[in-house]
Amino acid sequence: MRILFVTATRIGDAVLSTGILNWLATQHPHARFTIACGRPAAPLFEPFPQLERLIVMDKRPMSGHWFALWTACLSTRWDIAVDLRGSGTLWFLWAGQRFVHRRGRDDRNQHGVVTNAALLGLAPPPPPRLWTRRVDEQRAAALMPPGPPVLGIGPTANWRGKEWPAEKFVALIERLTGGRAPLAGARVALFGAGAERPAAEPVIAAVPAGRRIDLVGTADLPTIAACLKRCTLYIGNDSGLMHMAAAVGTPTLGLFGPGNETRYGPWGPRTAVVRTAATPQELMGRPGFDHLTTGTLMGSLTVDAVEAAATALLARVREPAV
Repeated sequence: MRILFVTATRIGDAVLSTGILNWLATQHPHARFTIACGRPAAPLFEPFPQLERLIVMDKRPMSGHWFALWTACLSTRWDIAVDLRGSGTLWFLWAGQRFVHRRGRDDRNQHGVVTNAALLGLAPPPPPRLWTRRVDEQRAAALMPPGPPVLGIGPTANWRGKEWPAEKFVALIERLTGGRAPLAGARVALFGAGAERPAAEPVIAAVPAGRRIDLVGTADLPTIAACLKRCTLYIGNDSGLMHMAAAVGTPTLGLFGPGNETRYGPWGPRTAVVRTAATPQELMGRPGFDHLTTGTLMGSLTVDAVEAAATALLARVREPAV
């Protein structure tokens, strides 16, 4: 049995799609999967146990990447084909069952996990999950050896407007790890892409060297997933890393301002969101707003609010099961 799964380019959207991928794998444990996605997200799927082929889709002029995907898949008779990107490619392939996202659908008031699950008629929606291999876990163990608890911090995002100011992250880290704080004496792991290092540098530099685990641009995504598993708590901007942390089960606090937490908040019972008082519409609806030149839109989110949300999340996940 062969299943074609076409998913996102961005890391966060790809993570949100893994719930239905895992559901399909559980329902069809002997199926072989071909997964097609954009280059940024592709490493997430390399450890997937039933992977037969990973097709990396680089954008081409005149939608040539879709023609390339059709060419790569034309000779196979697919038992199931799923396209979360809503292209017409699947309609020109042999497939026993097709599930194609309808383009133009307004899903702003529905979480991405729910939207993906609805395509296959799944309720409740299966939660996202990530896969790691032994080598990924071994690399993570070397980067984050046993010791004091680890506070994971994601100080960057793919857009400046979604980044909480660096000085506020620094103040938050001190509050959560100093004195008699909830994570007193904890190590601090900094996460981010290599290209985001200049934005992360003020936070990195503020963490004492003896407690600092600098993972910004230092490892591939499966290793980062394994490192996120080792965190006691993860706090970060609205980003793919936030969704990865939630997907591996780490208590995750997402910081939101211009982003829509209804659709893109971290998913799962061990997650929480704290946002600016201003809505996305208020933040981005100002006359002359230009997303390419704006600075952070997260400045009104206070350290007090994030500290309170983080403390409440930690208390909730530490409560004994009844």
